[in-house]
Amino acid sequence: MFQVLNEEGEVVNKEALPDLSDEDLKELMKRMVYTRIFDQRAVSLNRQGRLGFYAPVAGQEASMLGSQYALEQKDWIIPGYRDVPQIVWHGLPLYQAFLFSRGHFHGGQIPEELNVLSPQIIIGAQIVQTAGVALGLKKKGKDSVAITYTGDGGASQGDFYEGMNFAGSFKAPAIFVVQNNQFAISVPAGEQTAAKTIAQKAVAAGIPGVQVDGMDVLAVYAATQEARSRALNGEGPTLLETLCYRYGPHTMAGDDPTRYRTSDLDDEWEKRDPLVRFRKYLESKDLWSEEQENEVVDKAKEEIKAAIKEADDTPKQKVSDLIENMHEVLPPHLKDQLEEYREKESK
Repeated sequence: MFQVLNEEGEVVNKEALPDLSDEDLKELMKRMVYTRIFDQRAVSLNRQGRLGFYAPVAGQEASMLGSQYALEQKDWIIPGYRDVPQIVWHGLPLYQAFLFSRGHFHGGQIPEELNVLSPQIIIGAQIVQTAGVALGLKKKGKDSVAITYTGDGGASQGDFYEGMNFAGSFKAPAIFVVQNNQFAISVPAGEQTAAKTIAQKAVAAGIPGVQVDGMDVLAVYAATQEARSRALNGEGPTLLETLCYRYGPHTMAGDDPTRYRTSDLDDEWEKRDPLVRFRKYLESKDLWSEEQENEVVDKAKEEIKAAIKEADDTPKQKVSDLIENMHEVLPPHLKDQLEEYREKESK
């Protein structure tokens, strides 16, 4: 397992320490703290009935944000349903992320200049999409890469192998990140595959596979940076397995992790908390303080409140919106239905 910081925030791999400025290091911490607050607020809003589908991210901040921070704005992110933080930090307005959770069509209307796709709900389908996007970038001579994410469960899907094999064959500039958070909903990773690691599955596609400490933001950043350099140099895709843990349920749609996880396992991974680890590292360099963290927390709460208000103020989705948005040119039977619903909605 590739690691830079241990659980105490101490550097254990000096040669791999990424060349990040003090400002970069503080920015990474700010983003992880902000995202933890976002997650707490999103869970609360879901329980209040003010959000729809939501997959908690606490515990996976280093994996998500360390990898996204290694990208450039011109790179493409093809996310799964848990990967909302990456596309928000890549530029998606926060209020649209909330609308996506509510199933509102505007949540999926990605700003034209932003290189992300709407989060994929079908498990593993984004792997095949990424192979296609990456090949398109290569054929157009673009100096950019496509990155995607799935969980350990997604690595058991046929799309996972198909996408990697296709990208590997054409040396497409892709990065496949499997965030191994130990459970595909309730099935332990060890029961999904006889392979010792997910990273080694890259061998079958003829591409490099790297297992990374997903609770170590610097290790994730460094591994992603290396994978990106390989892709841009024409060396093809890389599979990154980030070992991490989701502290909450799989989604807020009724999953109860106490039915398949022990308190001892939870406690073990709590000690590896990515925020605690990185905080210790920054404090050892006199780059972080409780006051700075509180400022980030306050800012996050304020901006999240404003984004929720903007989402609330967005006109409600109508059936006629759905019909109009599905086709550029409506077929005859939908034209009739559109008029029918417009008449109903006008009353």
